[in-house]
Amino acid sequence: TAAVMGAGAWGTALAKVLADAGNDVRLWARRAEVAEQINTTRRNEEYLPGIELPTRILATPDPATALAGVTTVLLAVPSQQLRANLQPWTSLIVPGATLVSLAKGIELGTLMRMSQVIVDVTGVDHSQVAVVSGPNLASEIAEGQPAATVVACTDSGRAVTVQRSLSTGYFRPYTNADVVGTEIGGACKNVIALACGMANGVGLGENTAAAIITRGLAEIIRLGIALGAHGATLAGLAGVGDLVATCSSPRSRNFAFGHRLGEGETIEQAQTAAHGHVAEGVTSCRSVLALASSYDVEMPLTEAVHGVCHKGLSVDDAIALLLGRSIKPE
Repeated sequence: TAAVMGAGAWGTALAKVLADAGNDVRLWARRAEVAEQINTTRRNEEYLPGIELPTRILATPDPATALAGVTTVLLAVPSQQLRANLQPWTSLIVPGATLVSLAKGIELGTLMRMSQVIVDVTGVDHSQVAVVSGPNLASEIAEGQPAATVVACTDSGRAVTVQRSLSTGYFRPYTNADVVGTEIGGACKNVIALACGMANGVGLGENTAAAIITRGLAEIIRLGIALGAHGATLAGLAGVGDLVATCSSPRSRNFAFGHRLGEGETIEQAQTAAHGHVAEGVTSCRSVLALASSYDVEMPLTEAVHGVCHKGLSVDDAIALLLGRSIKPE
């Protein structure tokens, strides 16, 4: 049995993967009506419309029920809400349990990666924390389309256990010991996807998109290496793979949000069009830029996205600033 804490699109999709892989799953939903809908109709229409969920998923609004006796806990709440949610759950988690982060981001204020937040709140050893990240658009995975992901953990045994629990005919997990690189790739790609969406929204084409993705990857690698990540991780699924998927798909919340900004909408208007949801890259660009600054790492694309989202910079002016930077060797 595994617990998935968070019944948004990604949490629900991973609960379905776990069930399809032969596990019983307890899915915690913040709202009781979402849990009731899942249990009675086998649907989560707000987050994964049209997807039938396996009967092995039991949804509950009670965290104690979800966590009772469970030794594998997947944390699927948004990155900036992880600390507040995890604090009251800590006493309910079985000692020695593997805690798996599904969130992608850098915490504002502390500038911690999500695995660091988990350790800080729960007091568990780093080896108990795993991270799942990769080119994983929730709706496609829920539909059973072939996909791959990375399970990163410093404890290879725990990594393999999580890998096996998530392995299905359509979902292929790979293990990795580089937690830092896996998390940095996941946190930064949302910001670059916003930039790609903005460029698409103003009518720019594939050459521009390719340049943003490639130079965005260069920024991610610079920051990752400064933090101790391995370049090979960021050249793989958790880096370039996740970046390509998020930067090119209209199903990507960050790309779609950036597209609306490129079309001239304000943050508030784009949020309304996204049914009240703000893309994680809007917040992440602040914490990623602050983290990069603390390591003296230059991230011009991230800085441009931050300018548009938080400094009143227009998309056209952001593009002009990027093109006007001094030329140099690649």
